[in-house]
Amino acid sequence: MKQVLVKQGQAIVEEVPAPKAEPGQVLIRVDHSCISIGTEMSGMQASGVPLWKRALRNPEKVLQVLQIVADQGFDKARAVVEGKLTSGDPTGYSVSGVVLAVGEGVTDITAGQRVAGAGANNAHHAEVVRVPRNLTVPVPDGVSLKHASTVTLGAIAMQGVRRANPTLGETFVVVGLGILGQLTVQMLAANGCRVIGLDLDASRVDLALKLGATVGLTPEDGDAITRVTRITDGYGADGVIITAGSRSSEIIANAFKMCRRKGRVVLVGDVGLDINREDIYAKELDFFISTSYGPGRYNAAYEEHGLDYPIGYVRWTENRNMGEYLRLIADGKIDLDAMISAVYPIDEAPAAYDAIKSGESKPLMVLLHYPTPEGEVVSHTVPNPLAEPGKSGAVRIGLIGAGGFAKGMHLPNIKAQPDLLHLQAVSTRTGHNAQATAKQYGAAYGTTDDMRVIEDPEVDAVLIATRHNLHADLTLDALAAGKHVLVEKPLGVTRDEIERIVAFYRDAEAAGKKPPVLLTGFNRRFSPFATRLSELVSKRSDPMTIVYRMNAGYIPLDHWVHGPEGGGRNIGEACHIYDLFTYLTGARTTGMTAAAITPATGTYVRNDNFIVTFTFEDGSVATLVYTALGSPDYPKEQMEVFCDGKVYVLDDYKSLRVIGSQAAGVEKSVVDKGQAAEIAAFARAIRDGGEWPIPLWQQVQAMEMAFNVEEALRRPVGDTATEETDA
Repeated sequence: MKQVLVKQGQAIVEEVPAPKAEPGQVLIRVDHSCISIGTEMSGMQASGVPLWKRALRNPEKVLQVLQIVADQGFDKARAVVEGKLTSGDPTGYSVSGVVLAVGEGVTDITAGQRVAGAGANNAHHAEVVRVPRNLTVPVPDGVSLKHASTVTLGAIAMQGVRRANPTLGETFVVVGLGILGQLTVQMLAANGCRVIGLDLDASRVDLALKLGATVGLTPEDGDAITRVTRITDGYGADGVIITAGSRSSEIIANAFKMCRRKGRVVLVGDVGLDINREDIYAKELDFFISTSYGPGRYNAAYEEHGLDYPIGYVRWTENRNMGEYLRLIADGKIDLDAMISAVYPIDEAPAAYDAIKSGESKPLMVLLHYPTPEGEVVSHTVPNPLAEPGKSGAVRIGLIGAGGFAKGMHLPNIKAQPDLLHLQAVSTRTGHNAQATAKQYGAAYGTTDDMRVIEDPEVDAVLIATRHNLHADLTLDALAAGKHVLVEKPLGVTRDEIERIVAFYRDAEAAGKKPPVLLTGFNRRFSPFATRLSELVSKRSDPMTIVYRMNAGYIPLDHWVHGPEGGGRNIGEACHIYDLFTYLTGARTTGMTAAAITPATGTYVRNDNFIVTFTFEDGSVATLVYTALGSPDYPKEQMEVFCDGKVYVLDDYKSLRVIGSQAAGVEKSVVDKGQAAEIAAFARAIRDGGEWPIPLWQQVQAMEMAFNVEEALRRPVGDTATEETDA
């Protein structure tokens, strides 16, 4: 499918894989999309700024890159930056079209229905988009898809009007008569208000007068504050809605001065906010921020997971604002034809953006149209003409899930070991990401269809780096297709998922088959520190005492890691350490004791901060202290191993010190948690047919340890869990 991407200050149209329907989502064949001139042009200009200037404007981004350099080295940091610069960014957030399919859980919208969709992460300028149900609304009869494509802009304007709470007969000033301003004028007029439109452009003022404004003002008409005061019989306006964009704080200062006592100002646009107390205090004014489309915005539970707000408690949500805007169009209360400056076919999108950038008088509203080709087939896979062949004998990898970790860690590691590994294919949720990643790393194709990779005969092994809840099912699909699997931790998020994987290997053994290699991404055991430590303690005469401390850092509770997609931090991250304990002891667990902090506030959950101790068949005892309470300025991970009169200290995967012996430790200039060695071991096991990098029982034990801990942490407060285990 065709999609508009913004790259280095330019809009381009590229062929990318179409998305697939997902649970709670609506797949839309786009008919029209609306260019948000202010927001999108700002993003385009920012993408064209030289890297060094962007660094000066965003020092926090520089610090992030420097941290990657410190932790992973220059080459991986460069790969991350190059990928971001060359891939381009999707743009657009307001579309209309016809439903192609709906995901599981969507029951009130059906294929073939006309809908409009919103969302900066979803409703892009593309032939096919996938939009969450709560950001999708049916288009009423009598409303064209051309007009319905403005739904996001309409909802934004409507939310600004709702924040102003206008009543019949009041006088409002609208500052800035672009798209949002013109829509705001019409909504206020429909609400029975007198409207004063204010803009630098006389043509926009004239248009506002045609669309319902009572008075229009430009700088040529004199001081706006004085004029508004006179028009309102000396009292001042009941309210001002700012839909302008400017870095100047003069706009908001003037808005305050235009108001009567007890008036209100609503900010919809983006202006300077250096507020003078005296401008507000004497009149006791109210100042409101309008957050985009309405209640639900920036709430993942609402936008992504479909949790609606009951109408009795939240009358106007994002979705209900979108629907009401379309109803106003149907009722003839909103005139869009007077506002639409031009409509371009998708193939001419670069010309549309050039016209917006270079036109002497900026167009007010520009739409893109998506003609439906004859015999159209939505393609979820697009070949890469720049594909690079792999070396003879290299294991051909199909990547599923091209998120930040895969692109910042796994893909550079694959590229750095061409004799062992070759990236054959990339599958991920969004088409532009799949295609850009395939191009950057020379894969044969990018796709949004995971099964395309799993069933590809040219793929030897699948690397799964999706969110945690998808790991087990994708692993089983790949194993059933005969593919070797390297799946990021955790192997699964429930006991049932792990049992199904174990059953696959049990059945294969019973049938006398040689099954594919399975490796869970417990990379820490492959680090040079852990492998050296394993050598040092392998000939011990007594059991070990191991104390591991993870200063994990705080993650907000609405982050996906805490929810069903992540399984929580114990299952999703602490399993790393349970595997490391298993690796160092080489033994099965015999018991476990766990205790957690009961949070006094709603900042944390019980599996954010806990201490767990395991006993092993060899007599060793290992304790993990896992906490989100610490400072990020302190090292994240440290381990002490006490054994045979010696102490081994692992410091944040940069050094291993040996105390009480002349044995050499390990020192590194950058953090090395073993990811490169892990994927190399995986490839050698496949190519050479040797032993698995991690025996299956150890992979399973690490997960069983996590499940036992999770169950213990969820017991009633005061019930400290002590139990025997048989992992």
